[in-house]
Amino acid sequence: MTAFRIEHLAEADSTNAEAMRRAVAGERGPLWIAADRQTAGRGRSGRSWSSEPGNLQASLLVTLKAPAPKAYQLSLVAGVAVFDAIGAADMKGAPSGMRLKWPNDILIGGEKAGGILIESSAVPAGLAAIIGVGINIRSSPELPDRPTTSLAAHGVSPSPEVLLAAVATATQIWLETWDEGADFAAVREAWLNRAHPIGERMSIHTGSERVSGAFLGLDPEGALTLETESGVRRFTFGDVSLSR
Repeated sequence: MTAFRIEHLAEADSTNAEAMRRAVAGERGPLWIAADRQTAGRGRSGRSWSSEPGNLQASLLVTLKAPAPKAYQLSLVAGVAVFDAIGAADMKGAPSGMRLKWPNDILIGGEKAGGILIESSAVPAGLAAIIGVGINIRSSPELPDRPTTSLAAHGVSPSPEVLLAAVATATQIWLETWDEGADFAAVREAWLNRAHPIGERMSIHTGSERVSGAFLGLDPEGALTLETESGVRRFTFGDVSLSR
């Protein structure tokens, strides 16, 4: 994989949106775009993403040969990379209780400390994939539907620049391991080792229904599997809430 570049902006509407504009204009990447401030930051399912001073908001543009159905695995690839990067970016290591929640959240003790947004679009060179990463380093926003926290609240506080360098390095390593889906099994195993335990109770909202059950793991393609009252079910999209 070609070595990544990093471009730093004082302000952007959204680092994901800026990366996609670069892709449409012919940029192939791998290119990280980071911004001190976003005026229209985005999360999954159309949510807004708060961009507080001292936090990390950055997006990676890569061009893939993999078909679009494989692109959703990038949430899991990026989750493993971000988890590893947080542990590597501060001498104190990763905060106690940090884990991954399917498909794209970084949790510390059940509270959200970061998230990942994957977007993709067909371009002449292949599939332009954008991996957006937001990490609450110094502060966390108050959200009406979920508890949040920051790395600093747990004694870990690298600068955004240091954390981005660690995220970029770890992401390159895990993208090469993933190999556009050829070795997703290694990513799957790594993700499960960093995630909530098998058997944990959770619910998932798919937009049309909410289903509760016990976490069984991931299937070979990365879909969430739950043991529910109606049997084992498989999900490729949805918002997961862990039982408290």
